[in-house]
Amino acid sequence: MSVDGNWNITMSTPMGERQATLTLKSDGGTLTGNQSAEGNSAEIFDGAVNGNDVSWKLDITNPMPLTLAFSGKVDGDSIAGEMGIGPMGSFPFKGVRA
Repeated sequence: MSVDGNWNITMSTPMGERQATLTLKSDGGTLTGNQSAEGNSAEIFDGAVNGNDVSWKLDITNPMPLTLAFSGKVDGDSIAGEMGIGPMGSFPFKGVRA
């Protein structure tokens, strides 16, 4: 199953649940795309795909400058995994194909 496409994801964070849209495109083992939330959009980087396993990073500035590190699995039209927030630890995320 391809990871390519648009996703609606929900991230559980220390500040409550946050909604985002995610666009992914795979090319071999490389994953590119962008993620948007609360009016802000950024390109993902360090993206990788291996079968159903995916990972990527995202720099945000709101509510504070952070690099988010996502790792998860795609299962059909669902995606789920962990989002690392540097020194604050890791938190779950989940989503469905849009």
